[in-house]
Amino acid sequence: MRSVDAANRRLILDSGPLEYNVLVLAPGAHTDYFDIPGARENSWDYKSLQNAVELRDRIIDLCEHADHTEDAQERRTMLTFVVVGGGYTGIELVTEMHDFLFRYVTRVYRGIQAPEIRLLVLEAAPDILRGIGRKLATHSRKRLHVSGIDIRTSTRVTRVLEGAVEINGNETIAAGTVIWTAGVRASELIESLPGPHDRIGRAVVNAHLQLEGYPDIFVVGDSAAAVTAPEAPRVAPAAIQQGRIAARNVWHLSRDEPLESFDYRAQGMLVSLGMNYAVINIADIMISGYFAWLFWNAVHLYKLVGLKKQIQVAGDWALGLIFPRDAAIVRRPSRCKLCGIPRES
Repeated sequence: MRSVDAANRRLILDSGPLEYNVLVLAPGAHTDYFDIPGARENSWDYKSLQNAVELRDRIIDLCEHADHTEDAQERRTMLTFVVVGGGYTGIELVTEMHDFLFRYVTRVYRGIQAPEIRLLVLEAAPDILRGIGRKLATHSRKRLHVSGIDIRTSTRVTRVLEGAVEINGNETIAAGTVIWTAGVRASELIESLPGPHDRIGRAVVNAHLQLEGYPDIFVVGDSAAAVTAPEAPRVAPAAIQQGRIAARNVWHLSRDEPLESFDYRAQGMLVSLGMNYAVINIADIMISGYFAWLFWNAVHLYKLVGLKKQIQVAGDWALGLIFPRDAAIVRRPSRCKLCGIPRES
């Protein structure tokens, strides 16, 4: 889709224009690099399943090379991983990386010692995990510190170089991998819509999730800034609630019935801090530890679509408690990204 001709109720597609009666837009968002020099070119995105697979392969590649590198400084740089962004995505990512590197890599790769691995989280705000509650955020930070994960808050990334990241304009950290989870921005399609937008490009919609001045256009998810809930978090539960309201309002609109208003109801926050540990905040009831991790798993299983998928995932998790992690390259390129040596197919 190229654009929306709202005045004439048409979508402009590559194949030509397409007229509509009612339009619901939910194109999601893309990574926001905040115009930081080198961030787009020299950091790893983490927005899709493909990004996750590529990052996993990258980490395994680095471990394989570090295992045979004699230069201690070069090996330490290879094994330094920087995550930019201390939100839910960044924290869950770095704790999963910690589990993989310290529970698997240090046991299998004899040339890699645990003290050589460094995990660093850079967060521009004063706190991590905003929205979960100060008490749990502080507890989580202490937990990560004990695990050996370095958390730096009130720290701004000012430039990303090839093999290094600059912070606060005066310190450079050598790193084999910089992963960007710092923020998102609305898609260009949404930013091109008429009417007001918020600071990250989301379309400002009314209480019924309609674009102001265009009652036949509904915007939901990461693309919408609802006037009734401007601070609603950009997470799946909020998008699902908006989607249900928009669907019912399309039905009401077709029958000339009164429309429903969107009022975000927080269902709680759950954050995994690695194997056997999580923190949850539901209705101001705060729990951390192993039982919180079991609850986190149960909720994610429940959210999966279909009993078959739930059983498959539960089986995979159960096997993961018995057998070691699979460290095979999933999408092996024809050449190694680090040294350029061709690989066998």
